Amino acid sequence: MGGLSVWHWLIVLLVVVLVFGTKKLGNMGGDIGKAVKGFKDGVRGDEDGKPVAPSQVTDKTTIDGEAKEKTKF
Repeated sequence: MGGLSVWHWLIVLLVVVLVFGTKKLGNMGGDIGKAVKGFKDGVRGDEDGKPVAPSQVTDKTTIDGEAKEKTKF
């Protein structure tokens, strides 16, 4: 009684596909794959065994910027 059968999982999968759509699910899968690859590259480091700095990672999907401090007048 405590476990879920195959039919329960198929219904859950169908609901998830109906809510998010196949395109968004595919994009999320690709994003997760890129994140895992970036994590592995960061953990592995370069050939000398030194960790790679975030600026040296080849995937530039994030935007680097500077935050300016808000001043009071």
